[in-house]
Amino acid sequence: MNTPPPLPTRPRLWPRIALGSLLALALATAAIAWLNLRGEDAIDDAPPPAVAALDAAQVERGAYLARAGNCMACHTARGGAAGAGGRPIETPFGIVYSSNLTPDDDTGLGRWNASHFWRALHNGRSRDGRLLYPAFPYPNYTEITREDSDALYAWLRTLPAATRPNAAHDLAAPFDTQAALAVWRALYFRPGTFESAPAQGAQWNRGAYLVRGLGHCAACHSARNALGGSEDASALAGGLIPVQNWYAPSLSAPTEAGVADWPRDEVVKLLRDGYSAHGQVTGPMAEVVLHSTQYLSAADLDAMATYLQALPPRDVAPRPRVDVPPQMAARGEAIYTSNCINCHGARGEGVPGAYPPLAGNRAVTMNNPANLVQIVLYGGFGPATTGHPRPFGMPPYVLALSDEDVASVLTHIRGQWGNRAPAVSALDVARVRGGPPR
Repeated sequence: MNTPPPLPTRPRLWPRIALGSLLALALATAAIAWLNLRGEDAIDDAPPPAVAALDAAQVERGAYLARAGNCMACHTARGGAAGAGGRPIETPFGIVYSSNLTPDDDTGLGRWNASHFWRALHNGRSRDGRLLYPAFPYPNYTEITREDSDALYAWLRTLPAATRPNAAHDLAAPFDTQAALAVWRALYFRPGTFESAPAQGAQWNRGAYLVRGLGHCAACHSARNALGGSEDASALAGGLIPVQNWYAPSLSAPTEAGVADWPRDEVVKLLRDGYSAHGQVTGPMAEVVLHSTQYLSAADLDAMATYLQALPPRDVAPRPRVDVPPQMAARGEAIYTSNCINCHGARGEGVPGAYPPLAGNRAVTMNNPANLVQIVLYGGFGPATTGHPRPFGMPPYVLALSDEDVASVLTHIRGQWGNRAPAVSALDVARVRGGPPR
């Protein structure tokens, strides 16, 4: 009896597939590791210097630079010691708590030397090599010079040491892992240094350094994608500040916060005093003026104004307008007459030096109404500065007006006195207030 020939067998592919997957994973891991290590300098582990050995002029310069970077605003918790950290910083991925910058040996920077501090600013790494979260804006601080980094470090050494352990971040998985952070950095972070543009003047270059580096303006004034990566940060084209629900307007769009056509001294005045004939600051920008820009030198403010005025203009396409229902229009007009007319006027003209005009106001007519909703709900107050020590404010209406009320009155304001902005919906208000429309 003849034995039938054996059936043909398929080649075993699983080992090859598994090997290929492992190889791809290994290559990806190596690439991510390399992308996170590029630009690293050798770290000097010398002990930190004694305060008595610090150069007084360097310390004074560091204090000024800390103002320019607004360091204490984030690294001081409400009621806490200056620079001791603990302030919660909300992000779309959870809460990051700022760290202790005081020279405490156990909970602060007491064992850090100038090289460790430079690596944190330039490469986004802690003293022990751990990757830092970009809520600390090292993607901007990477442009700070080593000289300025050393001056900042010297000033931090002179702060009173405060024992305050760093709070554990409260981040959702997988964003709470170093692996996820390594992938983010590989996608969105490149260590860099500030390079002067020879075709520009010294004032422009100084302004670029302050705006792009120490001032980290792009941290708010640029759009973010779903992973928190900045999109075209150099354009300062505006973006929604995550979680806070404030919109940082475009600094390059004439219809938002562009200042190319302002007199230079009015830009300086706004940064210094928080108020000028062309506008005033409120919300998160009021905090920047309060703690930072009002203390900068006239030369540095002029340099920042020079750079901001030279940004290439970008158009923002207007949102289409829709017809406003008569009932909503009548409701908005009635609320304005009852609550707003005494300060802002029957024609939206405002009161110079006190209450801003609403007619022709870019802050009123921007596509994104989030800031208007914030101001109506929670009030709007400018910073108290030397040049404008008693700013007038807007009272909050969060308990007095419903979402429909706020939407109606803002729709009225955005469509009167020559304003031609689209309507605001109750859903727009609810997004800022939180919770379903009411």
